[in-house]
Amino acid sequence: MAFTALNSRMVQARLAPGQKLFSQRGAMLAYQGDVRFTPSVTGGQGGVLGMIGRRVAGEATPLMVVEGSGTVMFGHGGHHVHVVDLWGETLYVEADRLLAFDGTLRQGTVFLGAQGGVMGMVRGQVTGQGLFTTTLEGNGSVAVMAHGGVIELGITPGHPVHVDPQAYVAHRGEVRNRLSTAIGWREMVGRGSGEGFQLELSGTGTVYVQASEEKL
Repeated sequence: MAFTALNSRMVQARLAPGQKLFSQRGAMLAYQGDVRFTPSVTGGQGGVLGMIGRRVAGEATPLMVVEGSGTVMFGHGGHHVHVVDLWGETLYVEADRLLAFDGTLRQGTVFLGAQGGVMGMVRGQVTGQGLFTTTLEGNGSVAVMAHGGVIELGITPGHPVHVDPQAYVAHRGEVRNRLSTAIGWREMVGRGSGEGFQLELSGTGTVYVQASEEKL
């Protein structure tokens, strides 16, 4: 099942009998057909461990299960929406960024320290996104939210990408993240917020960056 962009802030999905998807509660804008919406008790397919991780992280974003036959339109808070298609890959994304995703995707929770060591933990504190992040794995589509639209930057071996931690939305692929200090970096580019940090992503994959430092 793929999401179709209606405009920069709305997507739609077509449901067939036997299919289901998950959406953030309150994200349904309109629908046609015989469609049912029920609260997701486990928050997807992450099971008990996934629920525990999300609670510890403060990421207990309430989800709805969407089933039936018809067309459903999604959007939330006027945020820009970007569709990511996964082909056996894993998407790492903050829970509050998720607008909707295919029910076929396996959902989990990852401790940031596992990817970035101590600096991964620091990243969670700097970005205000907690120490855990949500993973979605398999074949399917994900609609994520961002401020000001999203760009995709490719990451290749030997060519890491440096991102403002506040502008980071998600990433996929075999990627490691590391938070590095950048004394004078913000002052040099005229931002001067005093947060001298960059998120360095290396390996092979893609990082999604929003055109704003504003949180959702």
